[in-house]
Amino acid sequence: MAAGPRRVTATFWLLEAPDSLAEQSRREPDGTGLGWFTEDGKPCVDKRPIPAYQDAEFARRAHEVRSDSFVAHVRYASTGGLEERNTHPFEQEGRLFAHNGVIEGLDRLDAHLGDARSLVQGDTDSERFFALITTETRAAGGDVGAGIAAAARWIADELPVFAMNIVLVTAGELWALRYPETHDLLLLQRAAGGSSGTRHLEHASAAGRIRVRSGELADCPAVVVATERMDEDPGWEQLEPGVLVHVGRDLAVSRTTILDGPPRHPLTLKDLGVTAAASQHP
Repeated sequence: MAAGPRRVTATFWLLEAPDSLAEQSRREPDGTGLGWFTEDGKPCVDKRPIPAYQDAEFARRAHEVRSDSFVAHVRYASTGGLEERNTHPFEQEGRLFAHNGVIEGLDRLDAHLGDARSLVQGDTDSERFFALITTETRAAGGDVGAGIAAAARWIADELPVFAMNIVLVTAGELWALRYPETHDLLLLQRAAGGSSGTRHLEHASAAGRIRVRSGELADCPAVVVATERMDEDPGWEQLEPGVLVHVGRDLAVSRTTILDGPPRHPLTLKDLGVTAAASQHP
């Protein structure tokens, strides 16, 4: 979520457990995380791996934070163990990143990263993808959009891809990419007060995994990107595959097509291992 030039207070409930904690299923969340920025632009991350079948205190406490941009994530592990270092969001060079999908051929990606492999603290494909974005952003003189485009094009051309939906945020800005059309990724340009013009923000995922509330968004606009519709606002729109969305500090939304075809080496659910397939199943 991006709130533009105004810092707002928002309360997040990152996880509400189903009752059947004894069910040892990969469909149970494997971690939760929240990222935001201090007034001077420093990124903050609060995250924890939560294997549902090991942690009876599965429901997360409410987090109340103040920021101009936020990213919240519930993880279903596809690559990498249930450890904090593999839990989203990830932070690199003042940016926060979350990813939904599966990228294979990680040995080739590691070789391509070279010395930049040191940016990766965990085992996930997600953090490696982020490291490539960081490397390409450096090469583009700090242009994050160009960095995302170069990294996504290389992966789509060189590696087996099931999906690589991403959200990347800095203090005041947000980028989002849906690719290919495997998973949903939706955008809401929310006016002050929502569709009625009088409501605070009150969003909840259908599965109850993430909820967020902000009273201040009754008086100012915001842009939200989510993997599902979070309320009944008619303004939700599906992002087009391969189109990179940028939300500026003034909440202006721009779109650039960076991938105009499918991956060269597309993967299906049948191609994935058991764990990865379970994490990506609709």
